[in-house]
Amino acid sequence: MNIRSLTRGDGVVIGAAVVLFIASFLGLSSIDCPQGVDCSGIDSPNAWDLLGLLMSMFVTGIIGAGLIVVGRGMPGRKVAGLDLGQFGVALTVFALWTAFWTIIDADNAGAGMILGLLATIVLAAGAVATPLVPALKAPLVGAPKPPQVASPYGQPGHPGQGYGYPGAQQQPYGGQPGQPQPAFGGAQPGQPGPGQPSQGGQPGAPGPKQDGSGGGNFEPFWFAVPVARPLYGEDGSPSPIAELAPGTWYLAVEQRGPGLIAQTQDGRRGLLQDTSGIQRG
Repeated sequence: MNIRSLTRGDGVVIGAAVVLFIASFLGLSSIDCPQGVDCSGIDSPNAWDLLGLLMSMFVTGIIGAGLIVVGRGMPGRKVAGLDLGQFGVALTVFALWTAFWTIIDADNAGAGMILGLLATIVLAAGAVATPLVPALKAPLVGAPKPPQVASPYGQPGHPGQGYGYPGAQQQPYGGQPGQPQPAFGGAQPGQPGPGQPSQGGQPGAPGPKQDGSGGGNFEPFWFAVPVARPLYGEDGSPSPIAELAPGTWYLAVEQRGPGLIAQTQDGRRGLLQDTSGIQRG
């Protein structure tokens, strides 16, 4: 599972699940002792003493949070026809529903019940709002520093050097360069460039292929997606094998028609069909 695919909303869900687990060990009701009666030896039951409430509220909420996180890192997995994330959201809402009516019915709600209700509110709100609120869709972990590009003879290169290095001044994928830059070994002033006729009327060397297939002229480069996008199998499988998260750099290793063959941090390769708006490193 790629932990860099987690969002801030997933972080809220994880935190709420931890609080919910802690609340399960606290007393569910408060005890009112009559004046002059020693109640120090009376313990209030917690969720682990009530199996029905434990399973329907606390365990259900924690399992829902786990499914949301796993579904984010492993897209395409389904339970009863629903994605893991969608099934997890349903469980968190059910946990909140149980907590609400339980505390309404309680005479003296204790710390465990109050804290459990607050945790399920945050848990369900984070699960539902994450796909809708841009601030919650931001990556939980920032993009890692790209690998340093090595220069000839084993000497480390400078940041920004090397084809496809994130941070280098390059054009977005599919865009047209504003100013042509001379390349090493390129044509000098007064000499014909590749694919251009010379002064003597003789054609120059043929230019690179422009059919978009890449061919032998494709060089790997780093890129980032503006929004989360699915990565499909190279064999054309309709089910996603991973999800590319914004704020993370990925390596494009091959061009496949209008799409790109991308490689994730854990070594998985797949086809990115939608390349619109990607940021090229």
